Amino acid sequence: MVYNNILETIGKTPIIRLNNVVADIPATVYAKLEAFNPGLSAKDRIALHMLERAEQLGKLQPGGTVVDATSGNTGFSLAMVCAIKGYRCVLTVTSKISADKLNNLRAMGAEVILCPKDAKPNDPNSYYRKAEQLAKEIPGAFYVNQNFNTDNGEAHYLSTGPEIWEQTNGRITHLIGSASTGGTLCGSARYLREQNPNLKVVAADAYGSVLKKYHETGVYDENEIYSYRIEGTGKNIIPGNVEFELIDRFVKVTDKDSALRARSIARQEGILAGYSSGAALQCLTQIKDELTENDVVVLIFADHGCKYVTKVFNDDWMKDQGFLSDEQSEATPVPASKNDQVLC
Repeated sequence: MVYNNILETIGKTPIIRLNNVVADIPATVYAKLEAFNPGLSAKDRIALHMLERAEQLGKLQPGGTVVDATSGNTGFSLAMVCAIKGYRCVLTVTSKISADKLNNLRAMGAEVILCPKDAKPNDPNSYYRKAEQLAKEIPGAFYVNQNFNTDNGEAHYLSTGPEIWEQTNGRITHLIGSASTGGTLCGSARYLREQNPNLKVVAADAYGSVLKKYHETGVYDENEIYSYRIEGTGKNIIPGNVEFELIDRFVKVTDKDSALRARSIARQEGILAGYSSGAALQCLTQIKDELTENDVVVLIFADHGCKYVTKVFNDDWMKDQGFLSDEQSEATPVPASKNDQVLC
């Protein structure tokens, strides 16, 4: 098939049955591989949908500027769409972004502003506030605001959810993925719940994120916030796209466990998946005793591992974090510990 441009290849990603990394789990487990999108992540879906909706509503005019705060993937997808549509793309990121993601953003033509990773959300130097400020200062700018723009979740309601339902022949019983902006997990879950109200939705959350406690208590607790390593998992704000009523439970996963799981996916399944994919797999292992052989689980593998070759898939970085020792062999999968967390 011939396509008119790269944007026409977004969506319709495969699901793949996992075998070796889930050998001790009774359920049938599939991974929804969003790395098959042209920008190598689920964020291609929302970038295209949010900008096209902005065009339809007159919020984004020809020759305009697209501005957003991003952990990397949404930014890359926005930059890709902007390259095709002729928009300027200005992005704010935190200093914890991997060198791979930063270079990819710049390669796609985005203008990138680095902000301190430890800045609190309302700090003028945080990547959220900096994006808002730039959108006000730049003539003709459209502030995407992916955390609160409900077109984010709608993109997955219209595409990812229906794809999963069709690909599992309606047999899915559990949907598991990382919670960050909430769009991928909740948009997909909203569609799937309409088909099967008994679907269980489980969100992986990071230590250092406020989401799990907010879900359980309704309290936004700043004392929960501290720096962590996982990208694309957890938040220090409460995004508007996290539909808490759709999520049955949040499960905290550690930086180390998630990194080791991502590495095991590559070695044992031949799938180079990202850091948050490791978090989703770790989440599954922590609830495995609740599953039966009749269950069908879909894990959302949100992006490609090539975005983390200087981090998760780099032995020196892993050793610097205390995630690997000098004695551990790369030929042997490293078992994950449920309690080993590096506080940054």
